[in-house]
Amino acid sequence: MTQLYLIRHTQAEGNRYRMMQGHWDGDVTPMGLREIDALAARFQPLPIHAVYSSDLTRAVLTAEGIAHSKNLPVLKDTRLRELDLGPWESQFFGNIVQQYPAEAEVFLHDPGNWKIVGAETAYDVMERSYPALLEIAERHEGQSVAVVSHGVTIRCLLTKILGLSFSSDELLPIFKNTAVTKLNYENGTFSVEYMGDASHIEGLEESDWISVGALRDEPFNPSDDPDFYLSCYEDAWRTIHNGNTSRFRLERYLEAAVRHHAANPQAIHKLYDGDVCVGLIDCDTEKGAHANYGWVSFLYLIPEYRGKGYGIQALGRALVLYRNLGRTALRLYAAASNTSALRFYNKCGFSVLSQEPGADGPLLLLEKKLGNRRLIKTEQKGE
Repeated sequence: MTQLYLIRHTQAEGNRYRMMQGHWDGDVTPMGLREIDALAARFQPLPIHAVYSSDLTRAVLTAEGIAHSKNLPVLKDTRLRELDLGPWESQFFGNIVQQYPAEAEVFLHDPGNWKIVGAETAYDVMERSYPALLEIAERHEGQSVAVVSHGVTIRCLLTKILGLSFSSDELLPIFKNTAVTKLNYENGTFSVEYMGDASHIEGLEESDWISVGALRDEPFNPSDDPDFYLSCYEDAWRTIHNGNTSRFRLERYLEAAVRHHAANPQAIHKLYDGDVCVGLIDCDTEKGAHANYGWVSFLYLIPEYRGKGYGIQALGRALVLYRNLGRTALRLYAAASNTSALRFYNKCGFSVLSQEPGADGPLLLLEKKLGNRRLIKTEQKGE
């Protein structure tokens, strides 16, 4: 009998920033790295003879966590990739729900009937991934194998193995990141020993981003509504400077925002929860271009949306913007006295580069590495 451990990848940027990530090849998050450590510890005492993975970064890094201690290579197979989302790739959940409400409803609750131009269907995924799993099982007769794949792909595989459908009354869930499903293969047949076990990450999970809604965004020209931009900046200034606005210079901040929009119409975005505007993010795409980093000038949320997991979604807009521009890092300033902001940016993977003097106290220059991630499009076949 062959034992196969079918594992969903660790937490990745698309999960954290509430983005559609099929073939979009984002990086893993700091939480994702901790989940990989927990997964590796779970597999440490188990005999594993081979490790297979989708070729996407989030899956490969998860597989490497298991393979490293076993002194095994990670064998990549493109057929184990996630569903190709076509034009929905790297779009934010909130925007998809706003722009395509009917299609989004089908995607979530009736995936067997979801079909858009340029994307795979659930049946396409099933037809390419099941032969890959079957080949792995037959290649390793009598051994134990770890196979790292993706949420939708694993659901498609189990739907076929269990003889289920994608109808609402039989629809399997998308398991948690790094959740483990154990399959046994014997006499040409798979059986399921257990599904979706994520006990190894208990206590690690971040509930703040799971429970909140998905924000949407719209490009914003500050010249069209300067009062809105300035009201956001003034509120942020008052919060940081204990209500003191004596140094607040309206014209300077608005002029800078107008320049940012002129340089790149995607530089500034308003953020919405449904139809309610809850903040904005302002990026200066010219600053840092010489050294290939992106600059976040201003990130703002209204008070009711602070400290609840929405900030990471706002930051995701900057990440996508600068990834698309080929930048390899994201930088910004935070006041050394702003402990809540520093906790937030540390949680998001920023580190301190330097400390510089500011008008009202020291400023910390923070940086987050972006890496060279992209949307991967290749022929669907094993490697």
